[in-house]
Amino acid sequence: MCGKADKKNAQAVSRAMIDLLLGAKALSVTPDRGKEFARHTDVTEYLDGLPFYFPQPYQPWQRGSNENTNGLLREYFPKGKDITEIPDDYIQRKVAMMNLRPRKCLNYRTPYEVHFEKVLHLA
Repeated sequence: MCGKADKKNAQAVSRAMIDLLLGAKALSVTPDRGKEFARHTDVTEYLDGLPFYFPQPYQPWQRGSNENTNGLLREYFPKGKDITEIPDDYIQRKVAMMNLRPRKCLNYRTPYEVHFEKVLHLA
């Protein structure tokens, strides 16, 4: 899942996360250690106890899938690019493309297949 927050502050990011995760099948959230996640307790409370896992500082290997996904996102949205100008439907198309990309960590299944427990016949 991916969406835009109105601003890069804790209140806007927590609101965007709640909107994205409401009704979603999620076991936990593993954000980075940025100050925009300072209101994580609001998200946990609103989403019936959805836990946040904050790894130790300077240990990105504890968030391997997260770091890999951020790298994949950078193919479409380079660092420093103002995403407020990018239409939401474009962002969602790129996220859909990423979710249909097989991943080694998922035994070469796609995130879509794992999340929806469906097998895609891509070959």
